[in-house]
Amino acid sequence: MKRALNHMTVPHLGFAPFLTLASALDCIGVEVRNDLDRPLFDGIDAVTAGQMVRNSGLRLVGLSQVYPFNSWSADIEAKVRDLIGIATACGAETISLIPRNDGTECGNGERHANLRIALKNIKPMVEEAGLIALVEPLGFPRSSLRSKQDLVDTIESLDASHVFRIVHDTFHHTLAGGGPIFPAQTGIVHISGVVDPSLGLDQMEDAHRVLVDAKDRLGNVAQIRALLQAGYDGPVSYECFSPETHALPDPERALRQSFEFISSQLAVEAA
Repeated sequence: MKRALNHMTVPHLGFAPFLTLASALDCIGVEVRNDLDRPLFDGIDAVTAGQMVRNSGLRLVGLSQVYPFNSWSADIEAKVRDLIGIATACGAETISLIPRNDGTECGNGERHANLRIALKNIKPMVEEAGLIALVEPLGFPRSSLRSKQDLVDTIESLDASHVFRIVHDTFHHTLAGGGPIFPAQTGIVHISGVVDPSLGLDQMEDAHRVLVDAKDRLGNVAQIRALLQAGYDGPVSYECFSPETHALPDPERALRQSFEFISSQLAVEAA
C-alpha cells in the first residue's frame, strides 16, 4: 500500500510541517488543496513549493480542486485553467474535479449532459498540459455525480481514458451503495473511517470522517484489499474531515497507528 496524505487531514499544519509529517509517515506523496482556511502553499510560489515537495522525498500526487466542475461556465473554465497553470508550475501530477453537491442539477438527463459537456471541454486542456484530471463521484444523495459507472462510461465515450481517472473514496463508495471498483481507471484512493455506531448511511457526513481502526464501518480494509488484488498500484491517501481528527494532539502517532492497523489487516488476509 503506497501511503499518501491529503492536507485536509491536518489542515492546521503549515505547508512545510505538513511535508515533514508526510515524510515521517513514509508517504510516497501528498495532496494539497486550495479550499483550506489558509493560502495555497502558505503563499509560497508554486515553483518553490513544488521543489520543497521533491526535496522532502515526496511526490505532489494531487492538487485540489475545482468545484462544481460539472456546472460548466466561463468561470469554471477559468478556474480549471488557473489550477492547471499552478499544477504545471509546481509539478503536480493531477488536478481534482469535484461535482455539484447541493441537490441541484441531479435529474438523469441533466446530470449526464452536464458531465459530458464539462469533460469534453476539459479534455483538451489537460491533454495540452500533460496532466491527469481526477474526477471524484460523491456518494451523498444530493450529489450530481454518484455513480462510478456513469463516470467511466462518459470518459470512455469521449475517448478520454488517457487524461481522466476516477477517485475511489472509501467513504463515498459506501454511501453510493458500493458496486464495481474500476481499478484500472482509478487514479487515487481516498481513505477515512466512520466509527459512530449510531449513524445510518444516510446520516453520514464529512464531519464524521475519522481515522480507520477496528471500529470502522466503511469497510476500508476490504475496499483497499479488493483494489490491490485487482491490480491497483497508486497512492492510498488519508483524507479526514472530522474536527475530532483535526484536533488530535499528536497526529503523527495517530496516523502511523492507523496506517499500520490497515497494513496489518491486509497482511493477515494475504497470509
